[in-house]
Amino acid sequence: MGNYEELGSGNPMNEDDGVKFGLQLGEGTSKSSADVDLNLSLGGEPSSSSAVHLLERGGLDRDSHSKRPKVQESMPLSLTEEEYERMHDSLGHYGCSVSDDDGSPFSSYGLRMEEDENAYPEMDDQEVRMDLTDDLLHMVFSFLDHINLCRAAKVCRQWRIASAHEDFWRSLNFENRNISLQQFEDMCHRYPNATQANINGSPAIHTLAMQAISSLRNLEFLTLGKGQLGETFFQTLTDCTMLRSLIVTDAILGNGIQEIPIYHDSLRHIQIVKCRVVRISVRCPQLQTLSLKRSSMAHAVLNCPLLRDLDIASCHKLLDAAIRSAVTSCPLLESLDMSNCSCVSDETLREISLSCGNLHILNASYCPNVSLESVRLTMLTVLKLHSCEGITSASMAAISHSYMLEVLELDNCSLLTSVFLDLPRLQNIRLVHCRKFVDLSLRSAVLSSIKVSNCPSLQRINIVSNSLQKLVLQKQESLTSLELQCQGLQEVDLTDCESLTNSICEVFSDGSGCPMLKSLILDNCESLTGVEFSSNSLTSLSLAGCRAITSIELTCPYLEQVSLDGCDHLERAIFSPVGLRSLNLGICPKLNALKIEAPSMVLLELKGCGVISEAFINCPLLTSLDASFCSQLKDDCLSATTALCPLIESLILMSCPSVGSDGLLSLRRLPNLTSLDLSYTFLTNLQPVFDSCSQLKVLKLQACKYLTDSSLEPLYKERALPTLRELDLSYGSLCQASIEELLVCCTHLTHVSLNGCVNMHDLNWSFGADRVHLSSIVSEQPQRLLQNLNCVGCPNIKKVLIPSVARFSNLSSLNISLSANLKEVDVACFNLCFLNLSNCSSLEILKLNCPRLTSLFLQSCNISEEAVESAISECNMLETLDVRFCQKIIPTSMGRLRTACLSLKRIFS
Repeated sequence: MGNYEELGSGNPMNEDDGVKFGLQLGEGTSKSSADVDLNLSLGGEPSSSSAVHLLERGGLDRDSHSKRPKVQESMPLSLTEEEYERMHDSLGHYGCSVSDDDGSPFSSYGLRMEEDENAYPEMDDQEVRMDLTDDLLHMVFSFLDHINLCRAAKVCRQWRIASAHEDFWRSLNFENRNISLQQFEDMCHRYPNATQANINGSPAIHTLAMQAISSLRNLEFLTLGKGQLGETFFQTLTDCTMLRSLIVTDAILGNGIQEIPIYHDSLRHIQIVKCRVVRISVRCPQLQTLSLKRSSMAHAVLNCPLLRDLDIASCHKLLDAAIRSAVTSCPLLESLDMSNCSCVSDETLREISLSCGNLHILNASYCPNVSLESVRLTMLTVLKLHSCEGITSASMAAISHSYMLEVLELDNCSLLTSVFLDLPRLQNIRLVHCRKFVDLSLRSAVLSSIKVSNCPSLQRINIVSNSLQKLVLQKQESLTSLELQCQGLQEVDLTDCESLTNSICEVFSDGSGCPMLKSLILDNCESLTGVEFSSNSLTSLSLAGCRAITSIELTCPYLEQVSLDGCDHLERAIFSPVGLRSLNLGICPKLNALKIEAPSMVLLELKGCGVISEAFINCPLLTSLDASFCSQLKDDCLSATTALCPLIESLILMSCPSVGSDGLLSLRRLPNLTSLDLSYTFLTNLQPVFDSCSQLKVLKLQACKYLTDSSLEPLYKERALPTLRELDLSYGSLCQASIEELLVCCTHLTHVSLNGCVNMHDLNWSFGADRVHLSSIVSEQPQRLLQNLNCVGCPNIKKVLIPSVARFSNLSSLNISLSANLKEVDVACFNLCFLNLSNCSSLEILKLNCPRLTSLFLQSCNISEEAVESAISECNMLETLDVRFCQKIIPTSMGRLRTACLSLKRIFS
């Protein structure tokens, strides 16, 4: 409940003395509560001898291995219902209820006192043996708060005695509790050695405070408030000789007319916050900290020769002369907070500077009359001047004499136009929302933090510091000049500094004042047109949103990350050399010249650089190159790239119509090439690919309209590309016969895509009389490795027949969705797991012999319920069936489908 310091001993304990605590547990604002009535033995001496005496009277045996005896007493763990009701109803003459006004989970904290020797009746028929010594129990209980101590007291006599130990009740906390004087008096009588008391928010705080002073002679910390305190309370404070701290919050002091005296020889901390009082006089020779914050006194007299910390913030009625008199009477003052004291003048500050030679911390924020004219505060280390209308550029002359200054805050100084400071110990400066601020010049070897924000007129910054590591100057729209001599600077953020020009590059290049710079952010600096950096330290550069940049040249051998998102007007880019491992140029439709020398680069994306015609790429470790939509990329450029980047494994040339046979022949320099994308090109001959890419595993030829049937003959007649696993011929013009021969002969293919092939009429591997030549081929070849076959959107497919003799035993996924003319599907594949026939609106016949099928999609198919029921009856592992928008299948038929296939778990209908 509160911190307590040195522990003391109490008065001898009488076993028959008892206290019953009634604790009502509330649920927020709910009226339901659970009453816990506890009978605690209080007011006893916690020494070993008295404890042993009490325990022996209860019939305890001693344990030779511990300091305190073990409990071997016939003691009930809980009371019977009749005994509990008797205890609950017997309140005695101390009966009371303590309620909590704040609606906390513990809605009441009641104390009920009664002298009742029979509160715990003996029950010899029950025996409780607990192997907890008193020392161990004392240690465990030291971790409990008062609420849980009261709960523990109901367990047994030993716990009742242990929980009442005065060590646990050094702090009496009744904050916001509706405690009566009689209850508080009883608590003070039973725990006279308490050192802390908190009655803030309790009723009649004056009476309770007087009781605390008269009863608790060892009281050191007293907290009270939310009520009225009479003058007699402050007059009797001297009787509480041990008092060290007094906190009064939101209270009325006196009758509002007379002066309130606080005279005490031992007080070290006084806090009078948000109190209503006319005049206050404090005479405490040992006082070190005094706070009168937000109080309404008009005059304060201080006689505190040792005072170190004074807080009179927001004392609006305190006049300038009163502040001057009070502060100058404290010669050892080190910290002064007079913020929001609108009457403070420069004359008062001059007097303070003469009288308080040790003043280190001054907060004069929101003091409109302060300008620091002729004020010399040489020992200041912290100065806060927020929203001081009198602070101007002339005030910097006074601040410059504070050679010990470490922290300076000048937020919202609306008339401040410039700051020129040379302070050897300045570490932290803030300039936020200074509307007229134009020029900043700082020189400090230890300057480590600068906060400059929302200064729309700021144009020039000059900083000299050896300790500054991070500089953030975001949204300085007028900033045009930046000069830095910061040997330790590592991070700079100049986001949205729209007026910065190309000269900023010189500030951060080698030979400038930032030799350790690692990260530079210039996002949305829209005045930058040409960026040129040469730095041996830079590792990260961001130019996102710099739409006016047309040229970029980086000579940064350790550069690891660069962002060019939104630089869509870039025409020329040179990265030579850089330490990049990957580079994505985004969409740069005007980029026509590119040079990259990156010894560590492994990934390069040029997609969207539509007019690039000159490209020098020297990346010996490059493994992936994406040149999609580079419409001007020619064979000579591709040939030069393959010569300098021999480790390329993945090459994407989609929509590169200028690449021809000569460029494809250069692919022989790429022995590790495994993936090649030539989609949307004008190729007519793939022989260079077959000759050069012997290790190719993935070949994509989507929408290659000029490829003829003979273009792919080497694949299925000459067994070209023996390692090929994935082939994409979507939206091509191959005929039905070529497709069939390809699927039959290329047994090594695992993934084939024939989406949108208009020349495909059927997938028929039934091998009838008219297909003898295919049947002979199939009988001579081993099992096919085909696992995934996609024929999405083939409008002319009418029939799919895949019998078991076709040897597609590895086929696991078949997608024929969006084939509007498909009428019949007859599939017998042992390992088929996924079949998608969605949007095949003409489907009528469905026959499945797929024992491992788990997912079947028939969305928007015009198939009958009987056909579906017959098809799924042979699929013993089917779990998911999608028949949404199937007009011939009604929701009430779902039961029949589940009966036909007992393994179904999900039906979408």
